[in-house]
Amino acid sequence: MPLCTLRVVSLVCLSLALFGADAKRAGVVSNVLVCSDKVEDVSSFEAWEKAVLKPGMTGEQKVLAIYDAVLKFGHFDPPPMEYSALDGPTPRDAIKLFNVYGYSSEATSLAMIQLARQAGMPARAWTVNKWGCVPEVQYDNAWHAMDPTMTCYFRNAQGAIAGVEELRAGVKAWYDANPGFLGNIDKIRATIKDGGIEKGPDILKNCPGMDKNGNFMFNYFGWYTAMLLYDGSNKTPFPYEESYNQGYRVNVQLRAGEKLVRNWGNKGLHINMDGDGGKPETLDATVGSGVLFFSQKLGDLANGRIGNGTLDYHMPADDAGFTEAVLSADNAIGGATIKPKDAKKPASFVLRMPCSYVYLSGKLAFTSTGDVTVEFSDNHGADWREVAKPAAGEQAIDLKPFAFRHYDYRLRFTLAPGATITPPSIVHDIQHSQRALPALAQGDNKISFTAGPDEGTLTIEGAGLKWTGKQPTFEDFKAQTVNLDPNAHKDWGTLVPQAGGSVTYPVETPNDLKRLRFGCNYRAGDAAEGWDLQVSFDDGKTFKTIDRAAGPTRQNAKFVTVSDIPPKTRKALVRFAGASKGNTVLFRSRIDADYAEPHGGFAPIQITYQWEENGQAKQDVHVATSPKDTYTITCASKPKMTAIILERAK
Repeated sequence: MPLCTLRVVSLVCLSLALFGADAKRAGVVSNVLVCSDKVEDVSSFEAWEKAVLKPGMTGEQKVLAIYDAVLKFGHFDPPPMEYSALDGPTPRDAIKLFNVYGYSSEATSLAMIQLARQAGMPARAWTVNKWGCVPEVQYDNAWHAMDPTMTCYFRNAQGAIAGVEELRAGVKAWYDANPGFLGNIDKIRATIKDGGIEKGPDILKNCPGMDKNGNFMFNYFGWYTAMLLYDGSNKTPFPYEESYNQGYRVNVQLRAGEKLVRNWGNKGLHINMDGDGGKPETLDATVGSGVLFFSQKLGDLANGRIGNGTLDYHMPADDAGFTEAVLSADNAIGGATIKPKDAKKPASFVLRMPCSYVYLSGKLAFTSTGDVTVEFSDNHGADWREVAKPAAGEQAIDLKPFAFRHYDYRLRFTLAPGATITPPSIVHDIQHSQRALPALAQGDNKISFTAGPDEGTLTIEGAGLKWTGKQPTFEDFKAQTVNLDPNAHKDWGTLVPQAGGSVTYPVETPNDLKRLRFGCNYRAGDAAEGWDLQVSFDDGKTFKTIDRAAGPTRQNAKFVTVSDIPPKTRKALVRFAGASKGNTVLFRSRIDADYAEPHGGFAPIQITYQWEENGQAKQDVHVATSPKDTYTITCASKPKMTAIILERAK
């Protein structure tokens, strides 16, 4: 028997001895996380904050750390089109950007604002000439502009990072003295060979990362770009930012028979592949060259940026495994075949398929006898659409028309009296960022494994009605609206109260609710305007205001966490109650309901690393036998990463 196999078998035997029957009873292991000491953990805001923001940091050091994180884990590229928000098709969430995509357009700048605000620092954005969003963060009683999309910031004569208004003033003064250059980007670029940067505005001379040719780190942009952006044309700059959401976090969950493969490579699949939006340049890019030429300098150990992996699930062929796997069952029992317990009556069961990475395809397979109907729900079981009602025999059903762009859905199988099916198998292609994966480097690599808490999450984002058919809308989530302007939503996708108005979402979890995380991106033009963030645990009899998304603000965000939830609660109402004098808007909202998994627990997890050294395939298989584990992988030479595979140990 190979040494690797002996190691795995012995570890599994040890785990069974330690955990006994409890290891077998874990229906799902949640929050499975593998980290390498070579890549920062950005799986959640809390993890990112712990990895990046250190005690005792100055304001500038914190802002530079935020800026560096966005440079590392985000890249300027045509944005992914998810269609999951009220006001627009593109996802804008820093942690989702880092883990799922690794690229976008405006989401990279917004990530700077979002992370700064979450870290407790005031942040805002400006529109400058021909550029939508330059982030600013406040510390030391001043505002400081840092643009991770263009990969630039500038230091003033005192060595401090300059703000937008300071940049505008410095560039304007230069144009006042040199009016023949205003608006002529070609003439401005031509001066670089003759010392144009040194002869240009003093405020633009000190840009860390700018080369002698005036190119910024990402050389799609340069000194000449800043000369255009801050020239004051088109009544700029003025305060404005795009909307964003927050709440995404990585929660890898593994049932018996479930395997997650994440690859340091792709096979050409991406969320825009059906023609919506542009093809990202990073799809074919290689770290260290092309559009990713600078990422290696930022510690990028991946091969590229866009990863294609798979989520592969085969339901266990026994009744105990069936019971632990399904969300609900009515008159159905598992085994080598799933069938009605009472053969004279119909049976049904519901299977949930959550994933931290976005689905790009899907295949469902089983063998059936008798009449079987398969239905799909992407609004947590509130509505169902028929997927297939096949004739008896082997079934291969394409789920892409239903699951594409989704992170979570449910399948309901209904069996006529006497009908049977084999335990279903489901395989999805997924998209993930290579950059956030726990890569290896030459030498010793410390690998950390954690699992738990035993929690799942239901997410309600609620797309605008213009995205009907692509994602569940706020109406699909059964939101109840009161006194909202119908024209505003029709034209812009936003929710606008008329004087006082509200939108209320029902939330129902499969087991006891642990916390509610929710909030919105909004406008409130007056101090009397804003949105109250409210919850009810008594079916709407009373509502408690948790916080207020207050004005005056042209655009801002407010997200809260509610943990003081009555015991045994599984239902709640979340309400955004708006007060308006004509300038209150809800651009985006998101609700995340964390709940105790009904069959949650720990079972041994097998972690398989695959890579190459000098063209030779290498593999390390490790079984984590406790919820916390560390071990070391040694690479004799520089590794080329291939895959990391997570599954329940057999």
